[in-house]
Amino acid sequence: MPTFQATDGVEIYYQRWEAESALPPVLLHHGFIANGLTNWVLPGVVDALTAAGRDVVAIDARGHGRSGKPHDPSYYGESRMAADVATLLDLLGIKTVDVAGYSMGAIVSLLLTTRDTRVRRLVIGGVGSAVVELGGVDTRVIPAGDFREAFEAADPKTIASPAAAGFRSFVDAVGGDRVALAAQAAALHAAPIPLDTITVPTLVLAGRDDALATRPELLAKAIPGARLAVIDGDHLGAVRVPAFTAELLTFLNTP
Repeated sequence: MPTFQATDGVEIYYQRWEAESALPPVLLHHGFIANGLTNWVLPGVVDALTAAGRDVVAIDARGHGRSGKPHDPSYYGESRMAADVATLLDLLGIKTVDVAGYSMGAIVSLLLTTRDTRVRRLVIGGVGSAVVELGGVDTRVIPAGDFREAFEAADPKTIASPAAAGFRSFVDAVGGDRVALAAQAAALHAAPIPLDTITVPTLVLAGRDDALATRPELLAKAIPGARLAVIDGDHLGAVRVPAFTAELLTFLNTP
């Protein structure tokens, strides 16, 4: 099982589907609660990329999937996750990379791109105006406290927020560590991201019915030269819509 130690000692799991390609590897970063398998493999994104001859790397963020799951919020936040991606790129000797991130992973990918010159092309999905207005995922729709309450509830039937209850069902379905995920919810990035410094070609992908990615045009406008594609689907379903993979593949396969 391929893992590495982050700079603070947390064990991070990743998968790689190696291929010889004239284009750089593609690094995929999943959303909150999900992991590389549920966000990228099962919806067919990895298969589509590998069928196109791309070298693909998918990471399980700390607190998710097969990676380490400390319960202290000080170990979390998208900024730490971006540092984990940089460490993995160092480990694999990757000098140029295409990056795609969804929801929480989109914030990670944006932070990485503002700090790391190795990113060639960037795809961000599942986020919208909140990135500009709040500096992270849209906590106006589901406040971080609602996430924590939902994850800490002994009985899911007692959860007051219907939206948070849906994410609790997702946690239970994937067998997530609710305490670790509550710790990430307590450490969500909420500071300005220098989007105007991103100079790489960027695609913003948003589901038409995604309540957590409203007004994605505001985000696309904040990133110089970014292109916006609005597809069918809500937050948990957009990545499974064929148009999501088609848009991502076409964009990333441009030399």
